[in-house]
Amino acid sequence: MEIYSVSQVNGYLKQQFDADPVLSALFIRGELCNYKTYPSGHHYFSLKDEGGSLRCVMFRREAAGLNFRPQNGMQVIAYGRVSVFPRDGQYQLYCSKLTAEGLGDLHLAFEQMKEKLYRQGLFAQEHKKTLPRYPEHIVLITSPVGAAVQDMLRILGARWPLARITLLPVRVQGEQAAGEIAQALRWANANLRADLILTGRGGGSMEDLMAFNEEIVARAIYDSKIPVISAVGHEPDVTIADFVADLRAATPSNAAELAVPDQNALYELLGQLAQRLRRAMERQLTARRDRLKRLEASRVMAGPTVFLQDRRLQLDFYQNRMAAGLRQSLGENQRRLAAKAAALDAMSPLKVLGRGYSIAQRKDGAVLSSVAQAAPDMKFNLRLVDGSLPCRVETEDKNGGKKAEL
Repeated sequence: MEIYSVSQVNGYLKQQFDADPVLSALFIRGELCNYKTYPSGHHYFSLKDEGGSLRCVMFRREAAGLNFRPQNGMQVIAYGRVSVFPRDGQYQLYCSKLTAEGLGDLHLAFEQMKEKLYRQGLFAQEHKKTLPRYPEHIVLITSPVGAAVQDMLRILGARWPLARITLLPVRVQGEQAAGEIAQALRWANANLRADLILTGRGGGSMEDLMAFNEEIVARAIYDSKIPVISAVGHEPDVTIADFVADLRAATPSNAAELAVPDQNALYELLGQLAQRLRRAMERQLTARRDRLKRLEASRVMAGPTVFLQDRRLQLDFYQNRMAAGLRQSLGENQRRLAAKAAALDAMSPLKVLGRGYSIAQRKDGAVLSSVAQAAPDMKFNLRLVDGSLPCRVETEDKNGGKKAEL
């Protein structure tokens, strides 16, 4: 009887798989689940249908040719070969091509719920509440066991130990999980004076995260008067709760970082502000000392009467300027008056009389400008340059004129 080693059996099975022409090149239809990308660039996932699942691997070179981003729940067609991995004796599909065919049932339900709640306004930005900058009381609604809650407690305690943490334990997976999460959200709003709520869980498949895709949870988050941060799964995972929450965190750890400030950064900021305040005060004190020294050295402080002397000199200066201005203005007005008087004198009737002319005026002062205005025996005055002569009209001459006598 021949006895075989484990490696021999696995090697034999690999030879059988590799020799089968059907298994060397085949197309397989299924739904993606447990999809993970490793730092090496290799992609690991499973294909499943209602009857079973098949482990698959796509190496970095083939994965670089993907024209879409594979996500859990997608219905795809994978092409490759099925072979045995000798180290652990498990067979898997070595996928060389992956084509999206459609959405699985869970993903389809997710898209339908998302579209429904979007149309009803649950995702609207105007309904988002502002998160408190320095929360005093934080409520965690998550599973009491697991790495997620421990990470959040550790980060919250390290970053902001002033905050009081209340944990409301709920199931985050299974049929009753959604109801418990929604009930905890409503209870926190009704009974706790909290500043912030963090709800979520660690990563998992789409089935594992389904509680946070339920409508009852979405509406409880929307109705919450306390701001809510959704922290579900890993960074690529997206749930309905993420869209409704006031803030979406990539992971539970990231939610704790976003919820509170970092006390070390705040201490550093306070230290910088204290230094800036100290430097500003020192500058002010230096400026005041310099000003005091200048005042001490000023002439006013050397002799109190110097100030009065300076003001007397200023007063004399302005008085002289005012007097000079008045003299200038008076001279200008005198020159203008002389010019006006000369012009008026040039137009005076006395100037005409000075050249040998005279003016005949009646007793009422009216000027006789025509012979026709005179009558015999009419008395009038003859205005000369140095006085007036009383006259009387005697007779009318032969030329029609009037003769007067003094």
